[in-house]
Amino acid sequence: MKKTIALVTGGFTGESVISLKSANVIEKNLDRDRYSVYKIMITKEAWFYCDEQNTEHDIDKNDFSLTIGADHIKFDCIFIGLHGSPGEDGKLQGYFDMLNIPYTTCDATTSAITMNKAYTKAVVNGIENLHVAKSIQLFKNDQAGIESVQAQLQLPYFVKPNNGGSSIGMSKVKTTIELAEALTKAFNEDSQVLVEEFIQGREFSIGVYDSVNGITVLPATEVISSKEFFDFEAKYTPGITEEITPGRMTDEEHDRVKRIIVATYKQLNCKGIVRIDYFLQHETSNFYFIEINTVPGQTEQSFIPQQVRAAGMDIKDFYSELIEVALKGQSN
Repeated sequence: MKKTIALVTGGFTGESVISLKSANVIEKNLDRDRYSVYKIMITKEAWFYCDEQNTEHDIDKNDFSLTIGADHIKFDCIFIGLHGSPGEDGKLQGYFDMLNIPYTTCDATTSAITMNKAYTKAVVNGIENLHVAKSIQLFKNDQAGIESVQAQLQLPYFVKPNNGGSSIGMSKVKTTIELAEALTKAFNEDSQVLVEEFIQGREFSIGVYDSVNGITVLPATEVISSKEFFDFEAKYTPGITEEITPGRMTDEEHDRVKRIIVATYKQLNCKGIVRIDYFLQHETSNFYFIEINTVPGQTEQSFIPQQVRAAGMDIKDFYSELIEVALKGQSN
């Protein structure tokens, strides 16, 4: 008997364009012999399914069901492919928890915490061999904030919206005169901004997920950007960034990173596939945590599909495993 899956996409933020690209890849690779798939668009204006005739059918939000003609469709599992709010910040997860429908991501609490970069750093700080860059969290774009940054942090800085992804609103600040503009750019995206000291090092991104065999760490991707840092354009424009999967690490670095990644996944009580970004500092090879993404991109340019292939897995089997683990978790 096929399971009925809702593939949720869209969203309320600028990341919705990435959500749609991710959903297209996911939809193409879900096993239709095992699953009946309905791609559900969620926007601020409407939640709906668009059929092959381009007819929109509204979702009944009382139970997240769908009626098409005489057919009343309820879903066995939700595959969340929605980046940003409400798919990555815990809102949808809390809604599906109330309806008792399993889903493929972290739960509402973990999703909400990890959407906030400063809170996430506070939770993971203390994991053995994991380091975090010195930082300041700002709640207001004013002169006092600028003075606090200049007094407490050393240049260069990374300035980023505290909530959000895809490097939208992020800047690297090399001189004090650039700080005000960078803060304004970040505050245009969020009411909270995180300013961090820049760590010189090699940048990596690594997927980790709860598989049928337990927590599984995928091969890391080493990121070498021709730009100042790995921003939105570098992430989603082919050719700007060199991506090496598996990334170049010594055996000791590989083993240490794997231990840290597993410990981080456990500490944050993660579920499903997440992606963790980190630096290995040039002078010391110390692991510096950058951020975690609990609904990582699945576009043709995204890291997770690359890493799945590098691990010798078929992407269709990988997506099936995410669904089956979510269904098993619901039945336990």
